[in-house]
Amino acid sequence: MELKPIASNMTEVSTKTATILFSYSTPVACYLDNGSGYLNGYFRTDKKWSATTTRHINKWLGSIEATEQPQSFFDNLV
Repeated sequence: MELKPIASNMTEVSTKTATILFSYSTPVACYLDNGSGYLNGYFRTDKKWSATTTRHINKWLGSIEATEQPQSFFDNLV
């Protein structure tokens, strides 16, 4: 596992099959590649957090289209 600070209150955690974006201490977006083709790609939370967390997600994703998932999806990743 690799922990990578990106910006103030914005951290990326990488494992063999996932890269998870944390805004403050909350997982809010991820990239999954489990090799099976099921649930691979970029995902973002559907929960409306603060404006700062929304900026964190948008900065991390850039122009990438991400599928929305419920916050529980991200909570269960960690």
